[in-house]
Amino acid sequence: MAAALPTAQPQQTTTPAGQPLTLEARLAAREADMTLRLEAAAIAHEVNTAHLAPGPVDLADIITVPDAPAPPPPATYTTPVAALLERAHHRMQTAGWCAGALTDDEGRVCMLGAIRAETSGDRDLEADATAVVLDSIRRRFGDDVPSVPAFNDAHGSARAPTLMLGKAARLADTRCL
Repeated sequence: MAAALPTAQPQQTTTPAGQPLTLEARLAAREADMTLRLEAAAIAHEVNTAHLAPGPVDLADIITVPDAPAPPPPATYTTPVAALLERAHHRMQTAGWCAGALTDDEGRVCMLGAIRAETSGDRDLEADATAVVLDSIRRRFGDDVPSVPAFNDAHGSARAPTLMLGKAARLADTRCL
């Protein structure tokens, strides 16, 4: 239901006596005409948007903050490599998965990035965990997988890499690593 706007009327540039209007008179007439048009447009806007009147705004609906990080699950495995792989599995699930880099700008991790983040700099533990992951991958997908990063990057989603970290944790526990 749009309110009808007044149609533009040609401006009278002469007085009834036939004399031309002065510049000031023409400007005053134009100002009065524009004032009427703006008032009509304001009324039409109010009519057309009356059904959109917002209620009270709840900032909780507008502002969202990330949830608190999920606490790590209780440790299932007691051996060092199995516990590391379990933590790496949890990290990938909570931080997200990426390919082509250890971590991306949003904090997501690849398989090796998750392992490295959980080792706290222990390169020997990282190497042992990576070897177990590669063995677990090769058991499932064959010997033609060259490395853990190659396996990670060959997938388009987190499903297989995350699954393989969980399977590698169970394998490490079975081997008492």
